[in-house]
Amino acid sequence: MHTISAIAYAVLTAASLAATPMIQREPFATTADGQAVERFTITNRHGAIARLITWGASLTELHVPDRAGQLADVTLGFDQPEPWLKQHPFFGAVAGRYANRIAAGKFTLDGHEYTLATNNGANHLHGGKVGFDKRNWKVAPLGENSVTFSYDSPAGEEGYPGALHATVTYTLTDANELTLTYTATTDVPTVLNLTNHTYWNLSGAHDILAHELRIPAARYTAVDAGSIPTGALAPAKGAMDFNTAKPIGRDIGELIAAPGGGYDHNFVIDGWAPGKTVTAAEVFDPASGRVMTVTTDQPGVQFYTGNYLKDVTGKGGKVYSKFGALCLETQHFPDSPNHPDFPTAVLRPGETFRSTTTYRFSVK
Repeated sequence: MHTISAIAYAVLTAASLAATPMIQREPFATTADGQAVERFTITNRHGAIARLITWGASLTELHVPDRAGQLADVTLGFDQPEPWLKQHPFFGAVAGRYANRIAAGKFTLDGHEYTLATNNGANHLHGGKVGFDKRNWKVAPLGENSVTFSYDSPAGEEGYPGALHATVTYTLTDANELTLTYTATTDVPTVLNLTNHTYWNLSGAHDILAHELRIPAARYTAVDAGSIPTGALAPAKGAMDFNTAKPIGRDIGELIAAPGGGYDHNFVIDGWAPGKTVTAAEVFDPASGRVMTVTTDQPGVQFYTGNYLKDVTGKGGKVYSKFGALCLETQHFPDSPNHPDFPTAVLRPGETFRSTTTYRFSVK
């Protein structure tokens, strides 16, 4: 992995700032059916870099400094374009129309039962067989430090009711914050759950078991053997207790019988209320000193430890394996359409879904 000191990068950036836009746009790849995939690079005034592609509205790189000022990419993915266009573990993508799982690919809305594509055993996962992660999003006019992608999902796509118009805006601030702002509208009642599925590794190298994690959540959604919520909000105790920061690997052995043998659970964020922004998680890597703080207006966060990563060759030839990264997917609860007691994921005509999640990077 190539790195450059923050000081050296700042000198180069300052010298060319007047002539170089903060956002660079370039061709990235062409799909098998001839669609042009583009890449965008946002550089803030301190040298942090975010790279995005239209395919899946995906975050492909995020370079932030460690405690010594050294930049490194803290996301998993690929060096070459081709693997991004093939089946992969949702690296960096926007998951939708409904992220996470829906039991048996079925739900009832306003008295009508809908059947969705099933792609996770008998269940529906992350929007189905061809979800938002496998679509080439359009690009809206660029901001000074932001890129907005949009996708029009036709009625019936993957079984969902209603034609949906969705957008996601990525903004990289000079405070080393990456903010994702989502919007969506529909022409008939539907269900919606949008999230970003980036795999994070703050060390840029080792596995994430030594990363220290805090999730302010007294409860989580208990699940069955198929990772489908039972409906119970269980107390976050023992291995599930992250209210005080602890190394991810400390208690993970207790989950050997859990699906995947690791964490893949939705936590109910303390203090959440509709429209309120709360802290969902804080991750600290002792080796690099990097800290990632996640804030959101969503009621839950899915903490996933890459349990199903298996010999995926990624950036720099590194082989990604189990526990090679973590995901913190801010979201509505999995299977919410089948649990009326959960916060509603229903979107109706005349309403606009709006949601914001921020990943803030610092050091200590």
